[in-house]
Amino acid sequence: MRWRDVKQNRVAPKSEKRAVEAKPQYRYAGILDKLKAFITDSFLLSMPIFYIVIYLVMNGREGFAQNMLLGWAYILVPLCVIVVTFYFVSGQTPGLKAYDLKLIDIQTGEKPGILLSLLRFLYFNIIFFTFFGLFVPFFRQDRRGVHDLLSGTAIIKLSS
Repeated sequence: MRWRDVKQNRVAPKSEKRAVEAKPQYRYAGILDKLKAFITDSFLLSMPIFYIVIYLVMNGREGFAQNMLLGWAYILVPLCVIVVTFYFVSGQTPGLKAYDLKLIDIQTGEKPGILLSLLRFLYFNIIFFTFFGLFVPFFRQDRRGVHDLLSGTAIIKLSS
């Protein structure tokens, strides 16, 4: 391709030949909606597990304090199974459902698979317990956190 051919409109420039792929547009959930859903999930999912593990399995907080690593494993493993199941089956935990939010795979727009759900849960816990990346959503226009970026997921708003 020569410049004179492009200038005389005999050949279209390369930039015009490329087809622009349309990325699907999602209504990403805001930080406040995600925080409310997180608090709801904490009370509906986490608190019963905390109670069962601390008082029924570990025989009180003294037993939990003596075997804290084992206690946290007893808490996080069932919580992981429950949350990943909710993500995989419907893309919504009870907290997300209460506020009309849904977790999606950003590539397909559908609910995430089991591996993405598990990765998102693990990334979220690492980021939450280390405080690394908790402030990233405040600086991003799409309000996605580090755990969403790493796992390729997003929380979207279903209703308008």
